[in-house]
Amino acid sequence: MLWILVVLAALIVAASASKLFGSITVLEYERALKFVRGRYVDLAGPGLYRYFRRTTTFRVIDTRPTHVIVPGQEVLSSDGVAIKASILAVYRVIDPKVAVLGIDNFTGAVHTQLQVALRAVVGGTPAEELLQKRGDLPAQLLSIAGPPLAQLGLELQSASLRDLTLPGDLKKIFSQVVRARQEGLAALEKARGETAALRSLANAAQMVQRNPQLMQLRLLQVLEQQPGHTVVLGVPGGVVPVPRGSSPGVVEGDIGAQE
Repeated sequence: MLWILVVLAALIVAASASKLFGSITVLEYERALKFVRGRYVDLAGPGLYRYFRRTTTFRVIDTRPTHVIVPGQEVLSSDGVAIKASILAVYRVIDPKVAVLGIDNFTGAVHTQLQVALRAVVGGTPAEELLQKRGDLPAQLLSIAGPPLAQLGLELQSASLRDLTLPGDLKKIFSQVVRARQEGLAALEKARGETAALRSLANAAQMVQRNPQLMQLRLLQVLEQQPGHTVVLGVPGGVVPVPRGSSPGVVEGDIGAQE
């Protein structure tokens, strides 16, 4: 009978202890803020911790990089064009104490600072320049939103424009501008090619003028490459047919005819 009472007493003590004491496991990528009677006392790293429930609480913070999307914001550019833009950003908590004690919601602070940075970048740039220098915008977003978030214990690792949308009528206008620019470049390249061809012909004309026999040799070379022709050359001794396939030599005289 005595042993039954001992077991019951042990069970009662264990049940009371489980209500009075608790345990928490902090993982490798987490940090836990320890509060005793509502006051912050320590930052706990990875490990298993036991604590007195009535006086001690923990706030666990994930320190891994976190992706956040700022949905489309309609912002006026410096030239008055309404542009809808969204942001994809990556941040992480580098100082859990400051992130928790310094602001009520650090995730909301990230959204707010990114929205402010987006409005500052888009509002200070013309629409055409935004499209042309879109690759420079992430660095501007980081330079504007990064320092305020660093003061809150957060590191903004990247921020890029996910979408950049223009009104429908401006899309058509910009597409026409791009098409006209490409057509102009194509015409410029064509003109350059024609100029090079004319320059080559001018050089050839100068060579023929200095040495007229080059024209006859070139003509014989071209005719030799074409099938089914007979070349008749006028020479001082009479008319001499040169059938295709024969090796033309250097013949003095004028070209008489070609069939």
